Amino acid sequence: MSPTTSSPSAILNISCYKFVQLDDLPTRRSSIRRRAVELNLRGTVLLSAEGINIFVAGPSDAVHAFVDFLRQDPLLADLAPKESYSDYQPFNRMLVKLKKEIISFGMPDVAPAVHTSPKLAARELKRWLDEGRPLHLLDTRNDYEVSIGTFRNAIRLNIDHFREFPAAIAQLPETLRDEPIVMFCTGGIRCEKAGPFMEQAGFRNVYQLDGGILKYFEEVGGDHYDGECFVFDQRVAVDPRLNETGTTQCYICQAVVTPEQQQTPQYVPGQSCPGCYRSPAELRAERQTRRAEQIRRASSPLPGSQPATNRRPLNVPQRCAGLSLIDFLCDLHPQIDRLEWQRRIAESLIVPAEPRRARRGRRERTTETLPLDPQRLVREGERFDQLETQQIEPEVNATIQLLYEDDELIVLNKPAPLPVHPCGRFNRNTLRHILNLAFFPERPHIVHRLDAATSGVLLLCRRKRTARLIAAQFERREVHKTYLARVNGQPQADVFSCSLPIAREASDDGLRFPDADGHEASTEFHTLTRFPDGTALVRAIPLSGRTQQIRVHLWSLGLPILGDSVWLPENQTGPNMTPEITAVPLHLHAASLQLTGPLGNPIEFHAPAPAWAR
Repeated sequence: MSPTTSSPSAILNISCYKFVQLDDLPTRRSSIRRRAVELNLRGTVLLSAEGINIFVAGPSDAVHAFVDFLRQDPLLADLAPKESYSDYQPFNRMLVKLKKEIISFGMPDVAPAVHTSPKLAARELKRWLDEGRPLHLLDTRNDYEVSIGTFRNAIRLNIDHFREFPAAIAQLPETLRDEPIVMFCTGGIRCEKAGPFMEQAGFRNVYQLDGGILKYFEEVGGDHYDGECFVFDQRVAVDPRLNETGTTQCYICQAVVTPEQQQTPQYVPGQSCPGCYRSPAELRAERQTRRAEQIRRASSPLPGSQPATNRRPLNVPQRCAGLSLIDFLCDLHPQIDRLEWQRRIAESLIVPAEPRRARRGRRERTTETLPLDPQRLVREGERFDQLETQQIEPEVNATIQLLYEDDELIVLNKPAPLPVHPCGRFNRNTLRHILNLAFFPERPHIVHRLDAATSGVLLLCRRKRTARLIAAQFERREVHKTYLARVNGQPQADVFSCSLPIAREASDDGLRFPDADGHEASTEFHTLTRFPDGTALVRAIPLSGRTQQIRVHLWSLGLPILGDSVWLPENQTGPNMTPEITAVPLHLHAASLQLTGPLGNPIEFHAPAPAWAR
């Protein structure tokens, strides 16, 4: 059977190879490429010391002229290309490459130029199959090629790459070692190496289909063959008449996609095919798994477990404008002695702040800087950094759980104790720092906060515009929040509330107390469980958003939260530690958030209840 021909404008496609010892490869490469470009051909020619492999297409006269040029080399005089036609140029450009092997196999002991297995002509194989002669057909191609067509009853090796062929052969039954095996591939080149390897492995009756599937199609058609044959150009596949079929290849995963598969919803050109399609839920789950691993790597070991220099910001407020540097520092932090500030200035531990961009990915500076003048005047808005050298930060709970992530939002279940922002002795052992590492180069925007000792739902935004929209909802009190708290004592009512105003300013130790002249504050409570040990689980719904509101209101009602180191039973208060790392953790958990999403749709997020609430 002759190859299908078309009009004079049809494109002739050829493929051929020859295993022969070639030298002076750079010179050969230059001359072959020059001639191919002169003839306006496209395709790929692979050259190596073991031979040549050719896939070229162009006008018929030009292709024949190119073959004649190659045959002028005595080593290539017997090239015998396989031909087929297409209505368009299936290659984008002309490449001539120097390779270690013209077909990658990785077995240096296999040398087809020296020895190959006996070749079986296409017509002879057809006669054997017509007669029902006992034999085994062995497909040496990759899975994606086999999936669209192969010889009937052929052995499939289930390999993704030809380099996996040796391992696959080792799995064949011992009984095949003395039985006739006819191996085949697209054009025959893989069998040139596969055959000798099988002989070395102890198979004693191996043949290779001369010219491969394409030669078989050319000479005898599709008898005993089911389906199409994959080809390595834009045609993707040809039928037994060597005509291009409707089969295509997925741009994303390179899987072969049949015309039937192209009709499924999973096939979106340039985006997915049935082989690589993932539902939105699957994509979210995969992304969540990857992100969880990034967070784990960023937090284990804890970033602050190694000595490093921390930078604490010192921003000049309006009231300090025009003061000397030393007076500004004493005004900003009066709890620190003036002599101590003088020492820190003299030791260059007070320095001008770095630009924000310079802080991203910055390594610790080791160069010394000259001390600032304590009497220099500061300006409103001027920024300084206080350096804390060789700091090892206290341990925190960094088991951050990713609850949800999309292109706009990130939702976490924050553990406790873990500060959200740098504070006190914590700079790197903070949620902010860990997320900067895990999401680098992104810096997610934190739009609300939880105390270091409070666990639960924390919402972040990936874009500044979205962060502004969400933050505005918090400011307008449009976000519905619920908390779980386990309290000392048991409420008498199942539903109760507290509307005590809370002080506008914090006390010297950072605490806020009920104050008749303070900010209005209101919290609704629901008793969920009364425990035999005298404690109770309550749901708290803050109707306003004051600092320390839930803790202060429960404390004022005689129901302080279990594990609170600040708001103690019997109207007592303790030291304000940041974060509150105590033997008993604070039993306060942000359970849920309800708000309007970036697209105007209502959204709700829940964090699993901790063990003390279950």
